[in-house]
Amino acid sequence: MALSGLDIYKLLPKTNCKKCGSPTCLAFAMKLAMKKASLDQCPDVTEEAKKALSEASRPPIATIAFGEGDNKIETGGETVLFRHEKTFYHQTAIAISVEDTLSDADLIERVKAIEELSFERVGQHIAIDMIALVNSSNSSEKFIGALDKILADSKKALILASDNAKTIEEALKKCADKKPLIYAANAGNLKEMAQLAKSHKAALALKAKGLEGLDKLAKEAARLGVESIVLDPEPATLNDALNDFTQVRRLSLKKNYRIVGYPIIAFVRGKDKYSLVQEACTYIVKYAGLIVVDSLDKEVLLPIVTLRQNIYTDPQKPVTVEPKLYAFGPVDENSPLMVTTNFSLTFYTVSPEIEASKNAAYLLVTDSEGMSVLTAWAAEKFTPEIITETIKKFEVEKAVSHKKIIIPGYVSVISGKLEDTSGWKVLVGPKEASGIPKYLKETWQ
Repeated sequence: MALSGLDIYKLLPKTNCKKCGSPTCLAFAMKLAMKKASLDQCPDVTEEAKKALSEASRPPIATIAFGEGDNKIETGGETVLFRHEKTFYHQTAIAISVEDTLSDADLIERVKAIEELSFERVGQHIAIDMIALVNSSNSSEKFIGALDKILADSKKALILASDNAKTIEEALKKCADKKPLIYAANAGNLKEMAQLAKSHKAALALKAKGLEGLDKLAKEAARLGVESIVLDPEPATLNDALNDFTQVRRLSLKKNYRIVGYPIIAFVRGKDKYSLVQEACTYIVKYAGLIVVDSLDKEVLLPIVTLRQNIYTDPQKPVTVEPKLYAFGPVDENSPLMVTTNFSLTFYTVSPEIEASKNAAYLLVTDSEGMSVLTAWAAEKFTPEIITETIKKFEVEKAVSHKKIIIPGYVSVISGKLEDTSGWKVLVGPKEASGIPKYLKETWQ
């Protein structure tokens, strides 16, 4: 049961040193009780107190890590049901499954395809996070052979999926340093799997039909000393998954029921591509920490990673591009010069239209704190003064000789003042990005 603020305070050093950022130890204790601070912020807390306070300071849903170095993945750790309450921090990890029944050539080809799978969206590079090796053959020899090939060709975080504890043991001898996820322990093999997870410091997935079975399994795993746990309630239908996943989240956050306070894993397989997308996207929204997909089809994966990016982008921190002078095509001193804000969506809407015009052109991007053109203008973040400062900062007069600048049509009202402050001739461009190709071909002189 969670400790109260006063209970936590009794275990703190009571020095009021302010090293944690709080004015007093009591204030820090209250933050810990409300899950608004972490115990490692106090440099003077004793080891005994740390042990006693670990349950109180842990997030309602534990943060579980897999992989190493640049390929380290974290999931869980969330403290709210809905993003409007607070930012979501650990996005759903996406894994692609690899069956150990594949031929050597097909397996190597699949791993290579997973490594190469990536998407560029609004300036962000998106790749697949993990590989899930599945022991479909029920052969330890084939599983280890497939693992060797994956380790030779990939550094991605791993899920080792086999119900055979001896097979998992052999696999861990080769890759325990990569911090894989063991999938999965059930009522029949929990003791052996728990021992492997403890001795190799690996995360362990638990699977049981329904929440009652999972609850019993989680209690027993905790009793056996397993700390890093992932849950799979093995839902029979999408409706069951939606219900079970939501209940786990609500029990953890609203009821502070720590037994099921762990990330959820879900498998998406064996369906047509539309059903795969529908199911995976449902899991991302409600509330899977990891999903394993059996498809390499970009038509399946792109909408999945796009939704994940949208859900896990901090709504208080817009995605931005670097403010600077961008060149499109073989520009010269006579090339047109356009200006816009550094809101990522604006930039990636405007830039393809410039490229589509087949006209070499410059695009000057100002620092508008990630706001769109109209929003930035209304907030006085896209003003004649700011545009003039940006022209000077990036020495635009050295790039073009004509001293003409094209502003978005929606802010034509600033044209006169911009001419006065900058000394440049201001041309009013189209209101919509789609009008840029026609404007550059027919209007620009």
